[in-house]
Amino acid sequence: MRIGGFEKSTLIDYPEKIACIIYTIGCNFHCPYCHNPELVDETAEEIPLESIIRFLRKRKKMLDGVVITGGEPTMHDDLPKVMYRIKKMGYLIKLDTNGTRPAMIKNLINRKLVDYIAMDIKSPLDKYSQTVGRPVFADAIRQSIKIIMNSPVEYEFRTTVVKSLLSPEDIIGIVKEIKGASRYYLQKFNDRKILNQQFKNKLNYNDDEFKNFKKKIQKYVKICEIR
Repeated sequence: MRIGGFEKSTLIDYPEKIACIIYTIGCNFHCPYCHNPELVDETAEEIPLESIIRFLRKRKKMLDGVVITGGEPTMHDDLPKVMYRIKKMGYLIKLDTNGTRPAMIKNLINRKLVDYIAMDIKSPLDKYSQTVGRPVFADAIRQSIKIIMNSPVEYEFRTTVVKSLLSPEDIIGIVKEIKGASRYYLQKFNDRKILNQQFKNKLNYNDDEFKNFKKKIQKYVKICEIR
């Protein structure tokens, strides 16, 4: 597994846990608003896994969990092996994924290697390839949604809302795909560091518009919040 970033401590990336973050290199999407461009274009300097394992051994009494994000972690076939090593040390694991490899997600759940899953849903399924800049097998996204919602693992779905890519109707289209989900988060677009500079200074939805989205979404999911 290629690692291109590591944060030693976070209080916000794993709900109600103190965690560290492992960033994997490589992604099968090319979302123009991605805030980790060095992972997508694979220019990040690699960090040896063993140095992180040593860190985790020393911090067992200080950290609750480990967040594995990207890029797209499930692209790495040795992800289960790495997660097994981390779980053996007693850590909880949160996985961030785009849901393109449902078989990998199912394997991790069945082997009890993951404790929390956060899946990004980029757009309505019929617009996916256009939104993420790569061909997408939409049924894989649908399978991952079903696997996650039917699993015993805690989870959330989330969407980064870029006004030029997602209409109000698109947002409702997304939540219809996850009807009955436990948690759904609308994330405000931040253009501080993004993959495609053409998306700099793009207009965003205002706070009142986000509140209106939340009001409409709440009839589809149990919890909807704005980040």
